Amino acid sequence: MTYPINFVSLGPGEPELITVKGLKQLQQADIIYCPATCNKSGNTISRAADIVSALGISNDSIRNFLLPMSKDRTAAWKAYDALYAEAAANYAAGKRIIIVAEGDAGFYSSIQYIYDKFTAAGIAVQRTPGIPAFIAAGALAGLHIVKQEEQIIVIPGTPTAEELSEKISAGYVIVIMKLSQCVEAVHECIRKHPENRFHYFENVGTEKEYYTADKQIIVEKSFPYFSLMIIQ
Repeated sequence: MTYPINFVSLGPGEPELITVKGLKQLQQADIIYCPATCNKSGNTISRAADIVSALGISNDSIRNFLLPMSKDRTAAWKAYDALYAEAAANYAAGKRIIIVAEGDAGFYSSIQYIYDKFTAAGIAVQRTPGIPAFIAAGALAGLHIVKQEEQIIVIPGTPTAEELSEKISAGYVIVIMKLSQCVEAVHECIRKHPENRFHYFENVGTEKEYYTADKQIIVEKSFPYFSLMIIQ
Protein backbone atom coordinates (compact mmCIF):
# COMPACT_ATOMS: atom_id res chain seq x y z
CA MET A 1 0.00 0.00 0.00
CA THR A 2 1.21 3.50 -0.80
CA TYR A 3 0.22 6.75 0.88
CA PRO A 4 0.14 10.19 -0.78
CA ILE A 5 3.22 12.31 -0.17
CA ASN A 6 1.93 15.10 2.04
CA PHE A 7 3.26 18.65 2.04
CA VAL A 8 2.47 19.96 5.52
CA SER A 9 2.55 23.70 6.22
CA LEU A 10 3.98 24.49 9.65
CA GLY A 11 2.81 28.09 9.97
CA PRO A 12 5.00 31.11 10.71
CA GLY A 13 7.16 29.65 13.46
CA GLU A 14 5.24 29.22 16.70
CA PRO A 15 4.63 25.47 16.99
CA GLU A 16 1.07 25.90 18.30
CA LEU A 17 0.09 27.78 15.13
CA ILE A 18 0.11 24.56 13.09
CA THR A 19 -3.36 23.24 12.24
CA VAL A 20 -4.78 20.26 14.11
CA LYS A 21 -4.86 18.38 10.80
CA GLY A 22 -1.20 19.13 10.14
CA LEU A 23 -0.20 17.96 13.62
CA LYS A 24 -2.07 14.67 13.23
CA GLN A 25 -0.34 14.04 9.92
CA LEU A 26 3.09 14.66 11.46
CA GLN A 27 2.27 12.24 14.27
CA GLN A 28 1.39 9.51 11.77
CA ALA A 29 4.42 9.99 9.49
CA ASP A 30 7.26 7.53 9.02
CA ILE A 31 9.61 10.13 7.51
CA ILE A 32 9.42 13.92 7.80
CA TYR A 33 11.73 15.89 5.50
CA CYS A 34 12.69 19.33 6.82
CA PRO A 35 14.61 22.03 4.90
CA ALA A 36 17.87 23.08 6.52
CA THR A 37 20.63 25.60 5.88
CA CYS A 38 24.22 26.13 6.98
CA ASN A 39 25.03 29.02 9.30
CA LYS A 40 28.22 31.08 9.15
CA SER A 41 29.95 28.56 11.40
CA GLY A 42 29.18 25.75 8.98
CA ASN A 43 26.62 24.10 11.25
CA THR A 44 23.35 22.77 9.86
CA ILE A 45 20.27 24.51 11.24
CA SER A 46 16.60 23.96 10.54
CA ARG A 47 13.80 26.12 11.91
CA ALA A 48 11.34 23.65 10.43
CA ALA A 49 12.90 20.71 12.30
CA ASP A 50 12.87 22.75 15.52
CA ILE A 51 9.12 23.35 15.09
CA VAL A 52 8.45 19.66 14.43
CA SER A 53 10.51 18.60 17.47
CA ALA A 54 8.71 21.15 19.67
CA LEU A 55 5.44 19.45 18.75
CA GLY A 56 6.63 16.26 20.42
CA ILE A 57 7.46 14.41 17.21
CA SER A 58 10.24 11.83 17.55
CA ASN A 59 13.55 12.95 16.09
CA ASP A 60 13.88 9.46 14.63
CA SER A 61 11.39 10.39 11.91
CA ILE A 62 12.98 13.76 11.05
CA ARG A 63 15.41 13.99 8.14
CA ASN A 64 16.94 17.34 7.24
CA PHE A 65 17.79 18.17 3.64
CA LEU A 66 20.24 20.96 2.97
CA LEU A 67 18.72 23.75 0.90
CA PRO A 68 21.28 26.35 -0.27
CA MET A 69 20.11 29.96 0.14
CA SER A 70 21.06 31.96 -2.94
CA LYS A 71 19.37 34.03 -5.62
CA ASP A 72 20.91 31.60 -8.07
CA ARG A 73 18.56 28.68 -7.52
CA THR A 74 20.62 26.08 -9.42
CA ALA A 75 21.95 24.44 -6.25
CA ALA A 76 18.49 24.52 -4.67
CA TRP A 77 16.95 22.72 -7.63
CA LYS A 78 19.65 20.04 -7.36
CA ALA A 79 18.82 19.62 -3.67
CA TYR A 80 15.15 19.24 -4.52
CA ASP A 81 15.97 16.71 -7.24
CA ALA A 82 17.90 14.62 -4.70
CA LEU A 83 15.03 14.88 -2.23
CA TYR A 84 12.59 13.87 -4.95
CA ALA A 85 14.54 10.69 -5.72
CA GLU A 86 14.82 9.69 -2.05
CA ALA A 87 11.19 10.50 -1.20
CA ALA A 88 9.90 8.70 -4.31
CA ALA A 89 11.80 5.56 -3.33
CA ASN A 90 10.38 5.66 0.21
CA TYR A 91 6.91 6.32 -1.20
CA ALA A 92 7.22 3.20 -3.37
CA ALA A 93 8.22 1.25 -0.25
CA GLY A 94 4.94 2.19 1.41
CA LYS A 95 6.29 4.78 3.84
CA ARG A 96 4.17 7.69 5.05
CA ILE A 97 6.17 10.64 3.72
CA ILE A 98 5.81 14.29 4.75
CA ILE A 99 7.72 17.26 3.39
CA VAL A 100 7.27 20.35 5.53
CA ALA A 101 7.39 24.05 4.74
CA GLU A 102 7.25 27.07 7.02
CA GLY A 103 4.30 29.40 6.54
CA ASP A 104 2.08 27.94 3.84
CA ALA A 105 3.58 25.47 1.37
CA GLY A 106 1.80 27.14 -1.55
CA PHE A 107 2.63 30.75 -0.68
CA TYR A 108 6.06 32.04 -1.81
CA SER A 109 7.42 28.56 -1.21
CA SER A 110 9.97 27.00 -3.55
CA ILE A 111 8.84 23.59 -2.31
CA GLN A 112 6.15 23.77 -5.02
CA TYR A 113 8.89 22.77 -7.47
CA ILE A 114 9.14 19.28 -6.04
CA TYR A 115 5.36 19.03 -5.60
CA ASP A 116 5.02 19.58 -9.35
CA LYS A 117 7.68 16.92 -10.04
CA PHE A 118 5.71 14.34 -8.08
CA THR A 119 2.50 15.31 -9.86
CA ALA A 120 4.15 15.02 -13.29
CA ALA A 121 5.44 11.56 -12.37
CA GLY A 122 1.97 10.36 -11.35
CA ILE A 123 2.89 10.14 -7.65
CA ALA A 124 -0.03 10.95 -5.36
CA VAL A 125 0.43 14.17 -3.38
CA GLN A 126 -1.64 16.33 -1.10
CA ARG A 127 -1.03 19.61 0.68
CA THR A 128 -2.11 20.78 4.12
CA PRO A 129 -2.48 24.57 4.37
CA GLY A 130 -0.96 26.76 7.05
CA ILE A 131 -0.97 30.29 8.40
CA PRO A 132 1.27 32.62 6.33
CA ALA A 133 3.58 34.94 8.23
CA PHE A 134 1.78 38.17 7.31
CA ILE A 135 -1.48 36.90 8.83
CA ALA A 136 0.35 36.05 12.06
CA ALA A 137 2.01 39.48 11.88
CA GLY A 138 -1.38 41.20 11.68
CA ALA A 139 -2.51 39.31 14.78
CA LEU A 140 0.68 40.26 16.64
CA ALA A 141 0.10 43.96 15.99
CA GLY A 142 -3.68 43.82 16.40
CA LEU A 143 -4.16 45.04 12.83
CA HIS A 144 -7.32 44.91 10.77
CA ILE A 145 -5.16 44.30 7.71
CA VAL A 146 -7.86 45.06 5.14
CA LYS A 147 -11.37 46.29 5.73
CA GLN A 148 -14.51 47.05 3.76
CA GLU A 149 -13.56 47.61 0.10
CA GLU A 150 -9.80 48.01 0.56
CA GLN A 151 -7.56 46.04 -1.78
CA ILE A 152 -4.42 44.22 -0.73
CA ILE A 153 -1.34 43.35 -2.75
CA VAL A 154 1.36 40.92 -1.58
CA ILE A 155 4.77 41.31 -3.19
CA PRO A 156 8.29 39.93 -2.73
CA GLY A 157 11.11 42.29 -1.78
CA THR A 158 11.95 43.21 -5.36
CA PRO A 159 10.38 46.64 -6.01
CA THR A 160 12.34 49.82 -6.55
CA ALA A 161 11.40 52.85 -4.48
CA GLU A 162 9.50 54.22 -7.49
CA GLU A 163 7.52 51.00 -8.02
CA LEU A 164 6.66 50.76 -4.36
CA SER A 165 5.65 54.41 -4.25
CA GLU A 166 3.26 53.87 -7.17
CA LYS A 167 1.50 51.07 -5.31
CA ILE A 168 1.26 53.21 -2.18
CA SER A 169 -0.18 56.12 -4.16
CA ALA A 170 -2.71 53.76 -5.79
CA GLY A 171 -4.18 53.12 -2.35
CA TYR A 172 -3.31 49.47 -1.90
CA VAL A 173 -2.64 47.89 1.45
CA ILE A 174 0.78 46.38 0.74
CA VAL A 175 2.45 43.34 2.23
CA ILE A 176 6.15 42.99 1.44
CA MET A 177 7.63 39.56 1.98
CA LYS A 178 11.40 38.92 1.98
CA LEU A 179 11.87 42.50 3.09
CA SER A 180 15.65 42.26 3.41
CA GLN A 181 15.96 42.56 -0.38
CA CYS A 182 14.55 46.12 -0.56
CA VAL A 183 15.85 47.96 2.49
CA GLU A 184 16.69 51.23 0.75
CA ALA A 185 13.44 51.28 -1.26
CA VAL A 186 11.42 50.97 1.94
CA HIS A 187 13.46 53.64 3.73
CA GLU A 188 12.92 56.05 0.84
CA CYS A 189 9.18 55.41 0.71
CA ILE A 190 8.83 56.06 4.43
CA ARG A 191 10.33 59.49 3.86
CA LYS A 192 8.11 60.15 0.81
CA HIS A 193 4.83 58.97 2.34
CA PRO A 194 4.58 60.26 5.92
CA GLU A 195 0.78 59.90 5.77
CA ASN A 196 0.98 56.10 5.55
CA ARG A 197 1.44 53.60 8.36
CA PHE A 198 4.42 51.26 8.05
CA HIS A 199 4.27 48.14 10.22
CA TYR A 200 7.58 46.32 10.51
CA PHE A 201 7.99 42.72 11.74
CA GLU A 202 10.88 40.36 12.42
CA ASN A 203 10.83 36.62 13.20
CA VAL A 204 7.06 36.45 13.63
CA GLY A 205 5.91 33.41 15.55
CA THR A 206 9.24 32.84 17.32
CA GLU A 207 10.67 33.87 20.68
CA LYS A 208 12.60 36.59 18.82
CA GLU A 209 9.53 38.19 17.22
CA TYR A 210 9.62 41.96 17.01
CA TYR A 211 7.14 44.61 15.86
CA THR A 212 7.29 48.36 15.53
CA ALA A 213 5.40 51.07 13.68
CA ASP A 214 7.88 53.77 14.71
CA LYS A 215 9.14 55.18 11.42
CA GLN A 216 12.30 56.60 12.92
CA ILE A 217 13.30 53.19 14.22
CA ILE A 218 12.46 51.53 10.89
CA VAL A 219 14.54 53.90 8.75
CA GLU A 220 17.56 53.21 10.94
CA LYS A 221 17.24 49.44 10.73
CA SER A 222 18.74 46.88 8.41
CA PHE A 223 16.23 44.13 7.77
CA PRO A 224 17.09 40.46 8.50
CA TYR A 225 15.97 37.60 6.26
CA PHE A 226 12.88 36.76 8.34
CA SER A 227 11.23 40.18 8.14
CA LEU A 228 8.16 41.61 6.47
CA MET A 229 6.17 44.82 6.29
CA ILE A 230 2.53 45.82 6.07
CA ILE A 231 1.87 49.31 4.66
CA GLN A 232 -1.55 50.87 5.21
